[in-house]
Amino acid sequence: MRSYPPESDEGNIEYKLFLTSWHKEKIEKLATQIKYRVNEGGGEAIYVLGVSDDGKVMGLSSRELEASVKLLDQAAERVGVTCTLLRVEEVRRGRFVAQLLLRRGRGEHYPICLRIPVLGNVDSGKSTLVGVLVSGSLDDGRGRAMAQVARYLHEIQSGRTSSVNYRLLGFDEAGNIINYEIDSPLNEAEIYLRSSKVITFVDLAGHERYLKTTLKGILGNEDDYVMFLVAANAGFVGMAKEHFGIAVALKLPVFIVISKIDMVAGEVRRRVVREAKRIVKLPGIDRLPMLIRSMDDVIIASRHMPSGRVVPIFQVSNVTGEGLDLLRAFLNLLPPRLRWEEKRRGRFKLYIDEKFNVPGVGTVVSGLVVSGELRVGERVYLGPWGDGDFRLVKVKSIHVNRVSVDRVSAGQDAALAITDVGYEEVLKGMVLIVGDRKPRPTHLFEAKVTILHHPTMIREGYQAVVHLHTIRQAVRFEAIEKGVLRSGDTSRVLLRFMYRPEYVEPGDRFVFREGRTRGLGRVIRIVG
Repeated sequence: MRSYPPESDEGNIEYKLFLTSWHKEKIEKLATQIKYRVNEGGGEAIYVLGVSDDGKVMGLSSRELEASVKLLDQAAERVGVTCTLLRVEEVRRGRFVAQLLLRRGRGEHYPICLRIPVLGNVDSGKSTLVGVLVSGSLDDGRGRAMAQVARYLHEIQSGRTSSVNYRLLGFDEAGNIINYEIDSPLNEAEIYLRSSKVITFVDLAGHERYLKTTLKGILGNEDDYVMFLVAANAGFVGMAKEHFGIAVALKLPVFIVISKIDMVAGEVRRRVVREAKRIVKLPGIDRLPMLIRSMDDVIIASRHMPSGRVVPIFQVSNVTGEGLDLLRAFLNLLPPRLRWEEKRRGRFKLYIDEKFNVPGVGTVVSGLVVSGELRVGERVYLGPWGDGDFRLVKVKSIHVNRVSVDRVSAGQDAALAITDVGYEEVLKGMVLIVGDRKPRPTHLFEAKVTILHHPTMIREGYQAVVHLHTIRQAVRFEAIEKGVLRSGDTSRVLLRFMYRPEYVEPGDRFVFREGRTRGLGRVIRIVG
């Protein structure tokens, strides 16, 4: 008989063999446990009924299952949590196991936030799929869905994304999509205010010409997962393998969506699926492909996504709608991978991604809050400038997804109106950071790098462009421990920013490029 892994005291998964007691103290104890598991999961948890703590499947009768679900629902309600029945499985004659999703209501809490960049080759249907998911309307085969979410007119005219575009998909406590219930499915403020869970799609360019913009979109955010698009009528062509390799090198969990299945015959589709499975299992990637065919597959895949070991494969059509229901259900069940609650206890830090000069407001900067919390009226350090200095500025207003708030926390994309600095003075890649004294600028740092591809050899004095958070600047290899580097080599190196200092910290990951050269690195220490 099938069994589950033994229950862990940590995490957001709880086993219950049978819930029988309606005594008030028992319900309160169960409610306290639910609150703990939901907090462990960043706002949601999975309860499995009919399974013992050691993972042994016992099963419940239909009457026992009904009573247990009602009791769990009553306890959850006491702590502002909603229960949704996901799956009931008959494990033997007349005995059942059930899985339930418990999600915290919006109330005074922030919504559960996930960030998912969308990668893939040009013309694989990335923007079209995002448009269909967030709007609820199918594509007409002539670019209607893409036009709904495009950021610029030239993107609509060319049918190709060339920028970093953010779109929200919101779910309520029961898993219903908020976008489809409001007048404008792209209204970020209303989605954010009404959702218990918000997925931010980071729609990125697929053309090689815009690789630097794509890298900014990946490294400028703290991503939970990557949605990787492959067109069924093209397969893994162009930049597809490179984008997939970058996601794997950054150790990001990936799920694959094979799009445009309405345009090909069954055998062509199966060939693309086989190719996807082969690439996922290649040495150096060594992950487990899982073709999603049913809701049972969705539940299993979503539970194992945070490990990064499993790569679910979906097949969808944005024109006919085939496969989209399974993808939507998967997105609803995806657990948050990053523990933002812990990062909120650190000092406030935000790398500037965009800047605006707003009439009547002044200088506004935006980006992802990497750590800590900040309130309106507080002063923060901004910099570094060319001379390495940091300047205190005051935050006079904060907006999150176009909603005015009095504070912002780690994990949220925020726009901050700041004083004591001019629009022209602010540069993308600068940092806003709280501290008792001025932060230390970085000119020279030691890193451990791996060369993903280089046609010849890299020697001291070599120059490349580094992408780190929202920083994009040329660096020079001042020293290489191995002397020279070739494709596949890993070594410690000293890197110097060539034009102006930046703010980096040990542990930061980065990608560097130059022509066809690609490399990955991690900051080890700041030298000067």
